[in-house]
Amino acid sequence: MPVLKGVVVSGMGNFSFWLEKLESYYTWKTGMRLFPGTLNLRLAEPYSLPAKVIRLEKEEYGGTVSVSMAPCTIFGRRAFLLRTDANEAGSGHYAKNIIEIATDVKLRDAYGLKDGDEVEVGLP
Repeated sequence: MPVLKGVVVSGMGNFSFWLEKLESYYTWKTGMRLFPGTLNLRLAEPYSLPAKVIRLEKEEYGGTVSVSMAPCTIFGRRAFLLRTDANEAGSGHYAKNIIEIATDVKLRDAYGLKDGDEVEVGLP
């Protein structure tokens, strides 16, 4: 299984807002009730999503942002690498070497993570 290694960094903190509004869509798409927050990791190199991802299209919920969700694992847990279309295109809020990981728990608390810690993400 390929692995991405990254360093924990602080994010914008807005996934909790969007998940509260769109929780049913994310749960339907992923089959998992996601914790309302992501773990942001800075990779040494830019990362592009694989061709096969789960999509939440803006038209599905009447919004303006579409999101790709790539299955992954972190600490042996099932998780998803989330990225907006703008971030994937390199024109969003995050550079392409920043990835956001979502799962069913708050990863910082569950694993005692803080900014600067190195973390591995498994890709299928």
